Amino acid sequence: MRIGDLLIQEGLLTEEQLKEALEIQKQDPRPLGMILIELGYVTEEAVAMALAKKLSIPYFSWNSGMLKMAPNQGLEKLIPYEVATQYLVFPIIKQGSVLTCAMADPLDIWALDHISKITGCEIQRVVATPTDIKKAIDKFYKGAEIFQSAIDTVKDQVEGFEPAELSGRTIDSLEVSGEDAPVIHLVDLMIKQAVKQNASDIHIEPQRDRLVVRYRIDGLLYEIPAPPKKLHMPIVSRIKIMSRLDIAEKRLPQDGAMSVKVDDRIIDLRVSTVPTIWGEKVVLRILDKTRVPLDLSKLGFNPTDLETFRKAIHSPYGLVFLTGPTGSGKTTTLYAALSEINSVHKNIMTVEDPVEYQLDGINQVSIKPSIGLTFANVLRAFLRQDPDIIMVGEVRDLETAEICIRAALTGHLVLSTLHTNDAPSAVTRLIDMGVEPFLLMPSLLIVVAQRLVKVLCPKCKEPYEPQTGKGQMDELLIEEGIDLAYRPKGCEDCNYSGYKGRVAIHEILVVDDEIRRLISKRADSQEIKSVAVGRGMTTLWKAALNKVKDGTTSIEEAVAATL
Repeated sequence: MRIGDLLIQEGLLTEEQLKEALEIQKQDPRPLGMILIELGYVTEEAVAMALAKKLSIPYFSWNSGMLKMAPNQGLEKLIPYEVATQYLVFPIIKQGSVLTCAMADPLDIWALDHISKITGCEIQRVVATPTDIKKAIDKFYKGAEIFQSAIDTVKDQVEGFEPAELSGRTIDSLEVSGEDAPVIHLVDLMIKQAVKQNASDIHIEPQRDRLVVRYRIDGLLYEIPAPPKKLHMPIVSRIKIMSRLDIAEKRLPQDGAMSVKVDDRIIDLRVSTVPTIWGEKVVLRILDKTRVPLDLSKLGFNPTDLETFRKAIHSPYGLVFLTGPTGSGKTTTLYAALSEINSVHKNIMTVEDPVEYQLDGINQVSIKPSIGLTFANVLRAFLRQDPDIIMVGEVRDLETAEICIRAALTGHLVLSTLHTNDAPSAVTRLIDMGVEPFLLMPSLLIVVAQRLVKVLCPKCKEPYEPQTGKGQMDELLIEEGIDLAYRPKGCEDCNYSGYKGRVAIHEILVVDDEIRRLISKRADSQEIKSVAVGRGMTTLWKAALNKVKDGTTSIEEAVAATL
C-alpha cells in the first residue's frame, strides 16, 4: 500500500491533497511524504506514525533513542555516508546477518534492495522522521571521522604485532618520536574530543573481538568510533603511565588521577581500571572546573530554597545532608557550599573517596581503606585538628554517621551525602543504620535531595501547546495546568540532541520542631514527607515541573528524573 493511501485511511489526508502532491511529484523526484510535508498537509510525525502503525513496525523518535541504541562500531562502513543521506536511512544495530535501520520511507523497495546488496544483510526496518534521521546521520557520521586519521596512523605502527606483544612492557615499540608517538596522539585526541563535547566520562571497554569507546554526555552514553582491538593494551598502558598506575598489574582494580591541558585549560581526570574477562576496562572521569560552576546561585536553586540552604551552611554547627543517586551532582553542590563559606578565619577539612576538586585554603584528605585510612579514622583525626567545618564525602555506615553527629553536637558544621531517593528518606535511612533519634533530633539542620535534568538548547528549543488526546505527556502537562511548554528540536550548537548541559532540581527538608517530633517517634518517610509538604516543602516533582514551566527543560526530562 502506498503512503498516500495510508494517510487517507488514517484520515490525515484528502483525495484532493493527494492528487495535488502526485502532480508535483511528476516534476519533483522526491518521496511523496516529503512533498506532502512541504505542502503543509501533514507533519513528519504523522507520516512516520501512520507508516509504523500500518506496517506494524516500531516508530523511533530522536527522544526515544535514535542514538541511545549505541550504533555498533563499523556500521558507517556498512552504509556509507552518501548512501545514508541519499535514502535517509540510519543504521541502528547489527545482530548476526540482520541490520536494523531507521528509514524515513520504509516502503522504498529500491532503497531496501540497494542497502541489502551493499551490506550483505537482511534489513529490518523501523520508522523515523526525516529530521530525526538527518540529525542522527550528522551526529554519527561526523563522529566517525574524529579518530580516523589518528587510528590509521597507529595501524601502520602495529602491523605484524600480536595482541600479547602489545602490553605495557612493549609500548616503547610504538613510540616513534617522543610526543609524536601515535598511541600518545590517539589517547590525547580521545581526551580532547571528550572535553570538547562536554563529556563527563570516557569508557574504554574491551569486548571479545572489538574495542568499545563511549562518552557520557548529559547523563547518556554514546558510542564513538574506536581503534582496533589490538590497540587496547597500548592505550591502557599509556593511560596508566599518565596516571601513575602499575602498568604490569592487570589482575586487580586500580585508581589514579592525572591532569591534562586542553585549550589552555587544566583538566583533572580520575582514572579507574577493572579487570574483565576480555581485558582491563578503563573509565576516566573528567573534572573540568571551568565547566562546573562552584557557585550556589548557578546550580538551579530557586530563590527561596537558595536562601534556606545558605542559612544552613552559615550555621555555626549542625548537620547538613545532600541525597540522591550516583551522578546527581551532590559533591559539586557541597564544593560550591564550601567555596562560599571558605574563609581564612575558618579551618575547613574534607575527607573524600577520592578528592574530586582541589580547593584552595581547604585541607582535603582522600581515604585509602587498604592501609586503614577510612572515613571513620580520618574523622577521628580531624576532631583533634581544631576544625570549624568538616565535609564527609559519604556516610556509608553507623560508625561514620555517629562521628558526624557527635561532631555536629559539639560545635562543628558537618556536610555530607547519603544515597536515598528523596529528602525525608534520609531520616529513616540514618535511623535504620542504627542512629538513635535523640542524637539526630538536635543535630540535623536540613536534608537536600538533588537530581539533574537536561537543559533544552536555548538556540533551537521550540514552544508548543499541549492538547488533549495527543499523548501521555500532553495530558500530564494539562493536568498540571501548564498551557505552554518547550520541546527539543536539535541544531549544530547542541550536536542535534536538543539539549545542552544539565541543571539541578532540589527538594529541601527543613528540620523544625514538628519534624523533630516525628523523628523522636521514628515516623516513616511518607509521614515525614506529608508533614513537610504541608509546611511548604517543594518536592522533586514540583521542582522539575517549575523547570518545565520556565522553559528550562522538557516534560519528558522531568518525568525521567523524578518519576
